[in-house]
This record gives sequence, C-alpha cells and structure tokens, in this order.
Amino acid sequence: MAKLPLRERKVPKRDGDIIGYVHSTESFGAVDGPGIRFVAFMQGCNMRCQFCHNPDTWKKNVGTEMTTSELLEKALPFRHFWGDKGGITLSGGEILLQMEFATELFTRCKKLGINTCLDTCGQPFTRRQPWFDKFKKLLDVTDILLVDIKHINSDEHRKLTGYRNENILDLCQYLSDIGKPVWIRHVLIPERTDFDNYLTELGAYIKTLKNVQKVEVLPYHTMGVHKYHEMGIDYKLDGIEPPTSERVANAEKLLHIEDYKGYLN
Repeated sequence: MAKLPLRERKVPKRDGDIIGYVHSTESFGAVDGPGIRFVAFMQGCNMRCQFCHNPDTWKKNVGTEMTTSELLEKALPFRHFWGDKGGITLSGGEILLQMEFATELFTRCKKLGINTCLDTCGQPFTRRQPWFDKFKKLLDVTDILLVDIKHINSDEHRKLTGYRNENILDLCQYLSDIGKPVWIRHVLIPERTDFDNYLTELGAYIKTLKNVQKVEVLPYHTMGVHKYHEMGIDYKLDGIEPPTSERVANAEKLLHIEDYKGYLN
C-alpha cells in the first residue's frame, strides 16, 4: 500500500518573513562546520538522547521568535571574521523540524555569497512527500551538512535516543548518492557506544559513503547534567564518566578518521 502524503503544517510568518524558534546563538563557533561560524541553535527535537547536554532545546514552538531577516541581521556584523571557509550554521535541537525557515534563510545567504551548513541528527528524514521535496529544496542552498550518527545498531539506537536509525542511514545514503559534502560525527559514550564491534561496524559503514569529508569522535561529557536537575528530568547516564583518552584514540582508529581529509581543501 502506498504511503499517504504527510500533512502540511502552517508556517508562521511576520511581515512576509518566515518565523523560526531560536534557542540561542553563538557568534564565533569554531566546531560547527568549516572555519569560524555564526551558529543558531534552533528549538525543538524529537529525539531524547540520553547524553543530550541541551534538554532545554527539546520543546517545540517555544524560544525566541525570529524572522529570517532578523537572524541574518544578527549574524552579518560578524561576517568579516568568517574568511573564505566560515559562514552560518543552523543547528539544534533539530533544524530539520524548521526546514522552511532554514531554506528561506539559506536562500538569502547564498545571494550574499555566505557559506551555509546544517547540523542535523537526521531523525525527521523521510522520502515521503511533501517533506522530501522540501528537503531537496533546502539542500539546493546548503553547502555542507554535519550529520550525527548516534549508534550504528538500530536497536541500540532506539534505546539511546527513543528512535530507530533506518531513516538516518537512508539520509546518509541519499547525501552520498547526490554527492553533498558531509562531516560525520559520533559521540563516544562508555557503556553505550564505546564497544569495538559497533565502532568497527560504523567505520565500515562510513567507508561505503562517497561524500564524507571528515569524521569526528566527540567524547561524552557531563556539562549539561545540571539542566536535567533544574528541569526535573531523570538523567539516564548518571554515574557514567567521560571516556579515557585511550578509548577516544581507539574509536578514532576504528572509524579511520585519518582517511577523511577533504575538509582541509
């Protein structure tokens, strides 16, 4: 049976511009894509990752309401710091929950010659319409994506995030098929993702992709734990410490990070 098209939601606007729900911004981001970047962390996420350090971004349709014009106006004063590689990154929460906002903003960025980057966990990805066509339109004005693969095993992915990973891997495959540059990120968590068999499997999977410019191992940290206590949320990783430097080096070896140097070009 053919799947029914997804129901379209009404996109909020003000003065003709699409409104986005922004959690926070960072003026000089150095780890959210190439070069120095202005980063907008957007509100809303479906996943409930046990290691998330920003649970305050989960709730949808809250936060600071900003039009694309307002966000661009906030970013442009920092443009002279971006150089040839820097630009604007939209992160989350999960930015793909606000695709229309991202598309309008990035369309304006490309008219100004600004490099654009999406930081996504990929969870909303689907090839169902009209979502898929909207996504392809966004990719037309996106230069690069940072894609988080939380876990290569779908059952373990569900335990860790609340969702399976088949559609996320389908996103990775689609981006590979069309040759859209990506950086792959993986959070290394003792007792959750730091197992040689899973890391080896993930490393082999990434090798099948044709568009990976960089692979990053992100060591788990506990800097966001206080937010769980403040929000009255049970912290699922209580008692788990960050990985040792030896385990980080082991993960980097098993994911073959030295083989991905396209980001240096």
